[in-house]
Parts: sequence; structure tokens; C-alpha cells
Amino acid sequence: MTDPAALPTLFLSHGSPMRAVEPGEAGAAWHAIAKTLPRPKGVLMISAHWETGVPMVTGNARPETIHDFGGFPEALYRIRYPAAGAPMLASRVVELLKGKGVAAGIDGCRGLDHGAWVPMLHMYPEHDVPVVQLAVQPDRDTAHHLAMGRALAPLTREGVLVVGSGHVTHNLRDWMAGRNAPAALPYAASFAAWLKDTLAKRDDDALLAYREQGPGAARAHPSEEHFLPIYVAWGAAGPDAVAERVYQGFDGPALVMDAYAFGAPDVVRRAVPEIAH
Repeated sequence: MTDPAALPTLFLSHGSPMRAVEPGEAGAAWHAIAKTLPRPKGVLMISAHWETGVPMVTGNARPETIHDFGGFPEALYRIRYPAAGAPMLASRVVELLKGKGVAAGIDGCRGLDHGAWVPMLHMYPEHDVPVVQLAVQPDRDTAHHLAMGRALAPLTREGVLVVGSGHVTHNLRDWMAGRNAPAALPYAASFAAWLKDTLAKRDDDALLAYREQGPGAARAHPSEEHFLPIYVAWGAAGPDAVAERVYQGFDGPALVMDAYAFGAPDVVRRAVPEIAH
């Protein structure tokens, strides 16, 4: 029987830093999802914008807002997201990872990059939910990230919302070449459809081998860091998880903005009924 207190996990395509000031439909969807969910004790955010050799977790009690981008309007650089950190949660994450044989550590100085604070700005605008960030390891494979997620599954029953922040597709060169395009490029749309179908089938083997099996995968993800967070979120949802696409959209021709909720069927139905159903 599913724990009635269990939370789903989420995968969000976080878009450009401009989502901070121009949230659009995606930002509205993030806000609606957070309003529907039970308020978590903390958020564990797996961001594509923090890359490390081994898993690292932010242990800073007062993480700074990192503006890890350039060439954007001045208003973006004035934004601060002053949510508290959660050193005890950081320690719990490391404990769970090490308990499954995954070496991990705590970075006591690291702040929150835009892959974390831009979604949080719309999900919890009062910055009243503590946030811990977990890095991805692009030099490690997809199976490593799925294993990390599986190790972290107990957090969903401890009041922690696990959020993967990356992108369903992420080709910035194609995005720059046609940022005002009225629809996603065919390869991006095909990859997004393949992902939805693969998750619906719970086909972990295909998901792990996405570069070989996903249509246009190498073009959808010229580098892997923006897809790796989905494995952590999917793994943390547990072995009986189902996937619900809770937002569908795109930003220009090459950034599919889809968002997913993962969890046991009743957890997803209970947590996001008006969005997923």
C-alpha cells in the first residue's frame, strides 16, 4: 500500500533565465503544480547547471543566488531568491547515497544556480521552503543517475519534494537560429513524443539508452547535462512509478518545455489531479 504522505517527484524543463521575469505558460504551470502539492518540508533540486565529478550537495544554510549567465537584461541580475538551505537534508541526501554505495559529499559554499532558483521563484514565490541542490555528473552514465534517484526514494516519504531541473530537448544553436519559430523542429517534437511514450511504458532500458533509441537524440541533446536530471527524478519516484506529463510546450524551435510528475499512480492522482487529469 502506498504511503499516504508520499510526494511525487517532478521533472521540469526550466527554459531560459528570462523565465524569471517572463514566466509564460510554463511558469504558470510550475506555480499551479506547487499550489496543488502538499507543502514540502524541503526541496531537493537536481539542476543541469551544476556539474561535478562525484555527487555533491549544497550544505549552505543561506545559499546565495547565482547568476550563472551573461548578456541578459539588468533586471535579471537584481533578482535574489533568499530561501534557506537545509544542512540536515543535505546530510540525509549524502547518507542515502552512501548507503547505496554512491560516494557523495557536501559543498558548504555553493549557492543556487538559475536551474534551481528560476523554477523555485514561481513555485514558492515567498521563498519559504528550504532548498538543497544536487549536482549532475556528465562524465557518468545514465544508469549512475538512475541509481542516485533510486537511492533517494525514501525522501519522497519524508516530506521532501525531489525536482529534476533540465530540459526534454536542449539545442541552443538551433534555438538561437530560430528563436521565434511558431513550432518545435520535427526532431524536437519526435524526441518529446518518444520520451512520453517510453515513460508511459516504464521502459527503463530504452530510457537509459536514449542516445541510441530516442529519435534525433544527439541533436536534441548535443551534451547530456540537461537530460540527466530526469533519471534522478524518475528513480526517486520508486519502482512502481508512473509518469504524467503535467505541462506541454516549447520555447522556440529546439527547447521543449514539457514537465512531468512521477510517482505511484495514486500519489500522482492525489497530488496533481487538476493538472494531470
